[in-house]
Order: sequence, then C-alpha cells, then structure tokens
Amino acid sequence: MKQAQKMQEQMTKTQAELEKQTIEVSAGGGKVKVTANGAGDIIAIKIDKEIVDPDDVEFLEEIVLSAVKQAVEQGKALAQSEMTKITGGLGIPGLQ
Repeated sequence: MKQAQKMQEQMTKTQAELEKQTIEVSAGGGKVKVTANGAGDIIAIKIDKEIVDPDDVEFLEEIVLSAVKQAVEQGKALAQSEMTKITGGLGIPGLQ
C-alpha cells in the first residue's frame, strides 16, 4: 500500500513538472509554430504574416491543424514516457 501511495505522489509531481515543459512544433516551413506543454495542452500558436493569404484560408487551416496535432501528440508521448518511468511499465488504466 505504501508503494502505491509513493507511486501516486510521484505521478502527481511528474504531472506538475510536465505542465512546465514545452514542446514547439513548426509547420509550413517554420511559418506556423505551435507550443504545447508536456500534458498535451496547447499554450501558444504563432503565425507569420507571410503565410496568411485571404484567398487561401484552407491552406493556413490545414497547416495550423497539422502543427496542433503534432504538438499534442508529442506532448502526450512525453507524458507517457515520464509515467512509464514511474510505473515501471505497469499497465495502469487511464495512464496509457
């Protein structure tokens, strides 16, 4: 029981640390940048003026969506990696 409690404390601490870590993903030749934290939350989106074309909004939407998806995936992968370190690879539901 103590071991489970210790693991829970480590997981809580790790989740707080993950929220402080950031991942930046670029798309469109670096014209769109999305920053996510290690929990997979999007915390910033930067779009260079040069890529904004009022006649081709769909292109910009696709690039932003792609960058957001990549940032979320990388954030979740980081979280999964950190949690696996704590759990030792145990298949704990809700942490995978």
